Amino acid sequence: MRTLWRMIAGLFRWTWRVLNFIREFILNLFLIFLILVGVGIWLQVSGSGNSTPVQQGALKVDLTGVLVDKPSVSNRLSKLGRQLLGASSDRLQENSLFDVVDAIRQAKSDKNITGMVLDLRDFAGGDQPSLQYVGKALREFRDSGKPVFALGDSYSQAQYYLASYASKIYLSPQGTVDLHGFATNGLYYKTLLDKLKVNSHVFRVGTYKSAVEPFLRDDMSQAARDADSRWVGQLWQNYLNTVAANRQITPNQLFPGAAAIIAGLQAVGGDTAQYALNNKLVDVLDSRAAADKELVKTFGWDKASNDYHSVSIYDYNVKQPTHQDGNIAVIMASGAIMDGEETPGNVGGDTTASQIRDARLDAKIKAIILRVNSPGGSVTASEAIREELAAAHAAGKPVVVSMGGMAASGGYWISTPADYIVANPSTLTGSIGIFGVINTLENSLDSIGVHTDGVATSPLADVASTKALPAEVQQLMQLTIENGYRNFVGLVAASRHKTPEEIDAIAQGHVWTGTDAKANGLVDALGDFDDAVKKAGELAKVAHPELTWYQDQPGVFDMLLGQVSASAQALLPSALKAWLPAPAVDMAEALKQQPGLLNTLNDPQNRYAFCLNCGKVR
Repeated sequence: MRTLWRMIAGLFRWTWRVLNFIREFILNLFLIFLILVGVGIWLQVSGSGNSTPVQQGALKVDLTGVLVDKPSVSNRLSKLGRQLLGASSDRLQENSLFDVVDAIRQAKSDKNITGMVLDLRDFAGGDQPSLQYVGKALREFRDSGKPVFALGDSYSQAQYYLASYASKIYLSPQGTVDLHGFATNGLYYKTLLDKLKVNSHVFRVGTYKSAVEPFLRDDMSQAARDADSRWVGQLWQNYLNTVAANRQITPNQLFPGAAAIIAGLQAVGGDTAQYALNNKLVDVLDSRAAADKELVKTFGWDKASNDYHSVSIYDYNVKQPTHQDGNIAVIMASGAIMDGEETPGNVGGDTTASQIRDARLDAKIKAIILRVNSPGGSVTASEAIREELAAAHAAGKPVVVSMGGMAASGGYWISTPADYIVANPSTLTGSIGIFGVINTLENSLDSIGVHTDGVATSPLADVASTKALPAEVQQLMQLTIENGYRNFVGLVAASRHKTPEEIDAIAQGHVWTGTDAKANGLVDALGDFDDAVKKAGELAKVAHPELTWYQDQPGVFDMLLGQVSASAQALLPSALKAWLPAPAVDMAEALKQQPGLLNTLNDPQNRYAFCLNCGKVR
C-alpha cells in the first residue's frame, strides 16, 4: 500500500513540476515579448523623427482601414507592430487624416520620390471631407509633375474617389468600379421594446430630431425621410461632381442611373470592367502583373524586394514639426461627446475643456483651432467645452472652428463661441435640438413576478428604472429639455448675430450640409483645415502660423497594452476571422450607436444634443 501511495505521490510531484515549468516558460516568453515591444515603443517615441533617406522610387499609398481625424491608437505604434510582429492587414485600422496628408505633401517635394502608386485594395474609406482633403494633397502631388498611378482589382466608392485623382487608373479585366450611391439605414425597435414591456420615456424639442424615433416607431417618419433625403442627395452630388471633374467627364456619364447602368452592362454582356473602360471610369484594363511592368519601367527594379522601387506610406518617415512652442493651438473634438475624461473614439468633456484652458493660459498661443468631427452627445459635457472656448474668446484669443465630416447637435453647440467657422461643403452640421430618454422596466419585471415598492419624501425622489416614472418627473424632464433647447437656440442666435426666431426656423433638429449651413448663416466659409489655419493666423496677426497639437499622450504602459491587443487581433488567422459572425457584430455596433438603449451616453441630466443619422451614410 505504501508503495502505491509513493507512486501516486511521485506522479503528482512530477506533474506539478511539469506544469510549473510550462507556466514559468510561458511567463518568461511573455515577459521577453513585453520587454522587446516596450523597448521598441521607447525607441519609436523617443526617436528624433527625422526622415531617413529613401532610394528613388514611388510613394506607395497602400492605406489599410479607415481615415479618421484622431486615431484611437497612435500611428507610430501601428507601424511598430508591423515592424516587430509582421501584423497583417486590418480593415478596422485607423489612419490619421493629417498624417496621411503630411506624408503626401512631404513626398511632393522629396527628390527621392519620383511618383506615386495608389494601392487601395485594403482601404475601407472615410467621411467625404476627409477623402476630399486627401484628394487635395494628391492633386498637389500630381500638379508638381510627378505621375500618380492607381491599381485595383476592383474599386469601392471610397477607393475610387481617391483613385480618380490619379494620372492613370488600372483595373483588372475581371474587376468593377462599384458606384451605387449613398443610403442611410438605422434600426427601429418600438415593437421589440413593446414585446419586452420596456417603457421608453422620450422628451424632445425639434420636428426633425429623429434620434429618438427608434424608440417611438418601427420606421422613419416622413419629416425625417424628407430631411435626410436632402442632405444624402447633396453628399452624393458632391461626390459625383468631384470625381467627374477629376476624370474629365460629366456627372451623368459617371453615374447615369440604375436603368442606364443595367442597359450599358447588357450591351457588353455583363462585363463590368469593359463597362468601366467604355465610360472612361478607368484608363487601362490589365492584370496587376502587366501594370507592374509599367511601374518597373517608371520607377526601376528593386532586387531586394523583387518589385518596383517604392516605399510604403507607413514606412515613409515624415519630418515631425520641431516647434513644440507653436503659436496656434489645435484641439481635437473627434467622436461622441461624453462627460468625464476622454476615452478612445470619444470626446471627454473634462479632457477637452482642460486642453482649451491650457491653451488659453499659454502666453505663446495666439489663437485656437478647434477641429470638430462629432455627432454631439452630452449637453453637460458640450457646455463644459463651450464655456472654456468662450473664456478663451473673452481673453482675446481668436477661436476658429474647423468642421470635419460632422459637427452636428453637440458638435455645433461647442462651435458657437468661434470667431470664425469653416465647414466642408459635405460637412453634416446643424441638428440644433435636444432630447432625453429614460427607460423603465416595471412592466418587464411585473411579467416575471418581480415588483418594486418603497417610500419617498417627494415624487421627484421616487425615480428608479424598475418602477413607473412619476408624472411630475416627466413634466420636469420636458421643461428641462425645452429650456435646454431655448438655451441652444439663444447661444446660436447670439454667436451668429440673428434673432432666436430666425435660428428656430432653421433649427428644430434639422441636419444641413456645409453648403446649406453657409447659406443659412450657420458657418462663415466653405473650405478645409488649411483654410482654418490661414484664418487663425490672420485673426491673430501671426505671419507664420506654427501648430501645436494638444493631444493626451498615453503612457508607455498604456501604449504597450494597446499595441499588444491590436497586434493580437491582427495576427488572428484568416480562417479564424472567417468564423466571426460579421452580421452579429454589425448589429451590435448599430445598437451601440442608439442613444440611451445601452447606456452609452452618460449625461447626468439625461439630456443629449446628438445626431443619430449623421454617421450612417453607406
